[in-house]
Amino acid sequence: MSLFQRGRGGPARVTVREAAVRTVHAWAAGNSATSVLLDIREADEWQTGHAPGAVHLPLTALAAGAGLPGEAQARPVVVICRSGRRSQRAAELLRARGVEAVDVMGGMQEWARAALPVVDTQGGNGTVA
Repeated sequence: MSLFQRGRGGPARVTVREAAVRTVHAWAAGNSATSVLLDIREADEWQTGHAPGAVHLPLTALAAGAGLPGEAQARPVVVICRSGRRSQRAAELLRARGVEAVDVMGGMQEWARAALPVVDTQGGNGTVA
């Protein structure tokens, strides 16, 4: 059974809390995370703040055929974007390539609302646009 098996129906989606448990919380504790958090927002969005331990690959690059970053190869992937729409598309693209992938409902906006950790790369308040 797949790590992301969610029963019958459409593609698997996870909450921000589920995503954090599978990725960030394990990373922060120095443990090996069961999955990689893949942020598919564009570079300017990534710079506004991202989850600790996330790897970056813009959806535009993924859709153009770019391969996964090394950290995400041969591992289950949890895909996140700003609101959860683009991550659905990215997860579908990845699954079509044989990657075990789910997307995060609500994206980084929900992540921030849930008060989960955000790496602030601009020196601001870490809010997510």
